Amino acid sequence: MAEPTKQLEIPPSGTRGAWTPWPFLIRLFTPLMRLQVSRYRKATGPTPPIMMGFPTVLLTTVGARTGNEHTHVLGGFQDGEDAWVVVASKGGASTHPHWFINMCKNPDQVWLEVGNRKLKVQPTLLQGAERDAAFAKVVATSARYAGYRKKTDREIPIIRLKAA
Repeated sequence: MAEPTKQLEIPPSGTRGAWTPWPFLIRLFTPLMRLQVSRYRKATGPTPPIMMGFPTVLLTTVGARTGNEHTHVLGGFQDGEDAWVVVASKGGASTHPHWFINMCKNPDQVWLEVGNRKLKVQPTLLQGAERDAAFAKVVATSARYAGYRKKTDREIPIIRLKAA
């Protein structure tokens, strides 16, 4: 039996950040999120659909507490052959998005859908110069990500997802 992958380190939350409507509006947005996922999966090509001006991917993680699968539409930026970068920005909030916590706790149970391709991926939390270079590439494609750093004092995680 294979050993489970070591959990990724979760950086501390911040003390300030953008306000997010969670959790009280989550029930209202859940059907909309499911509709976005469904619409994404109807894509017929191997390239990721463009939403809000940048490429998107579907990230599926397994809940740290529930064990249930959760799928999210995220900005996904290609980073070489069969590798993508995602940013756990949560719009500049002081806390990390749930998908990031789930991914860190269950790094061996992460899948990425890019266009009509579904891949099991291995996440790596980028650090230092590698993190800065990846973030610069993301900002070059979608400038809105640059503003998230100004909204929070939390270190916004940048994750490379490589096909396993």
